[in-house]
Amino acid sequence: MRHYTHAIARIPGDDCGDGLTAAGLGPPDVAALRRQHGTYVEALRALGLMVAVLDPLPGFPDAYFVEDAAVFLPDAAVITRPGASSRLGEAEALAPAAAKFRPLEFIRAPGVLDGGDVMATDGGWFIGLSERTDMDGARQLGALLEARGIGWQTVPVGRGLHLKSSVNWIGGNTLLLTRTFADAPQFAGYDKVIVPDDEALAANTLWINDQLLMPAGFPETLARLRNAGFDATELDMSEVAKMDGGLSCLSLRF
Repeated sequence: MRHYTHAIARIPGDDCGDGLTAAGLGPPDVAALRRQHGTYVEALRALGLMVAVLDPLPGFPDAYFVEDAAVFLPDAAVITRPGASSRLGEAEALAPAAAKFRPLEFIRAPGVLDGGDVMATDGGWFIGLSERTDMDGARQLGALLEARGIGWQTVPVGRGLHLKSSVNWIGGNTLLLTRTFADAPQFAGYDKVIVPDDEALAANTLWINDQLLMPAGFPETLARLRNAGFDATELDMSEVAKMDGGLSCLSLRF
């Protein structure tokens, strides 16, 4: 069973409302977003993680979504090559922090890969093919996984920003996912908790050390999780959601 001891997060900058978003929920309240981020970091610490909190990165309004800039393997940190050109500098800036914990590997041009498209489970890894991750990037990461004896598969994302916007592993053999992915052949061997169509944002629920963190405000998803034997701590992610973000996006766990 996967166990996490550390995390990396980055404080949202003054320009965090200038980032990329297609959510259509209006601009975030920057002060409220920072408060939500701070509560999130404290929740990680309450679960036993030592959290390295990085300073804001001026000029990169999406840089607090650190998950996209790196992927942590058991014995290496892969510095990604984000699929949005405005975010390319984020990965380079994150590398020194990641190097404190793991030797570095890199996704090389012209391939692109966002960490939000990478989902690790005890049964294997899945790499979403999306607007931000292409087959070249997926194959580069896949080669690094294969070299470590880790199996992987690609999953077409279609609608949605990243794979983990819609599908997340919540421990054991269970996935929390939207109806769109419920019949995906890649997930045929998993137990599934399906998120209601009108609560799709709840799919980005984060499993850490036998505990679930989920965004607040999705009562039917919470009820379905409880019916499946899970409980969850709810965190307000309303301002983060305005920037297409969720719980997994805000940290790197390893």
